[in-house]
Amino acid sequence: MNDNKNNPPMMDRLYRLLDPLHIDRHVLSLFILVGAALVVMSILNPGRFLSTANFQSMAFLFPELALLSLAMMLTMLTGGIDLSIIGTANLSGILAALILTRLLPGNAGPGLTVIYILLALVTAVACGAVCGSLNGWLISRVKISPILATLGTMQVFLGLALVITRGRAIFGYPDAFLALGNGSLIGVPIPFILFLIVAVLLAILVNRTVFGIHLRLLGTNPVAAVFSGIRVSSVLYRTYLVAGIIAGLTGILLIARTNSAKAGYGSSYLLQAILVAVLGGVSPAGGFGTVLGVSVAVLGLQFLASGFNMLQFSNFAKEFIWGAFLLLSMVINYLVNHRRNK
Repeated sequence: MNDNKNNPPMMDRLYRLLDPLHIDRHVLSLFILVGAALVVMSILNPGRFLSTANFQSMAFLFPELALLSLAMMLTMLTGGIDLSIIGTANLSGILAALILTRLLPGNAGPGLTVIYILLALVTAVACGAVCGSLNGWLISRVKISPILATLGTMQVFLGLALVITRGRAIFGYPDAFLALGNGSLIGVPIPFILFLIVAVLLAILVNRTVFGIHLRLLGTNPVAAVFSGIRVSSVLYRTYLVAGIIAGLTGILLIARTNSAKAGYGSSYLLQAILVAVLGGVSPAGGFGTVLGVSVAVLGLQFLASGFNMLQFSNFAKEFIWGAFLLLSMVINYLVNHRRNK
């Protein structure tokens, strides 16, 4: 008679083998699912999916959703949420677009163009910081629940963007600016480089700083956080401030890649960012989640999206399969945790 303890399932043996790496089991499950998606899409699209051109295309596309998902992860770690990140990104991008199209002289030389590009970048980041600060103030000082506060600011930012643009697209940027969304550095797409920089800095912030420890404790047990002497209001304010800055950076990538800025652009990213955060192991109740998990989740969805486009799937089918992918990940994670607890 075989003993389950002496003959653990294959998944458990794999987890034990990789345990010295200190990688969360949910992240390991995600790696397996993403690997499976990569294999399936490679089989369904032989010779096309594993091409260099396809991977370069994905490296240009997925950083936008990845950055928004990281911003969402940060707010969800506190037990909150930010529904205004798309509005923040669009408003930041629109202000940057106005500087590049309305203020930049048509006969500007390279030096002056670079100055205006830097001004546009600073304006977009500052706009994201202001939007994030407003969210943080409403949540930490006025004590409005995160979902209601950011729902309200989402409408405010969208309204401001519509008033500024009158519903029209703003396009026609300098080539040097467009390189931020479509250019490469030593063969590596610039949007991917920006994503890596933000992901590394955010991982350090969350895992290696006092602020990150306080943020996680606040999400895990708000009462214990208060009695531990943590300045809850300050932690919440800074969390939404950082999320707003990341959204502002994303706005730059959005308009640089598409050469266009519009009030309602990227609205589908909101639900996708929430989906990616949950799929990446971020607890909606707060306290748990990793940058690595969110990054792997984005890669998995990008593999599926790229493969579906090659197979000419409809958007409805994509939404269905993404939802199924999320449910499958949660079921596997539940089964693994249940078996481990037993």
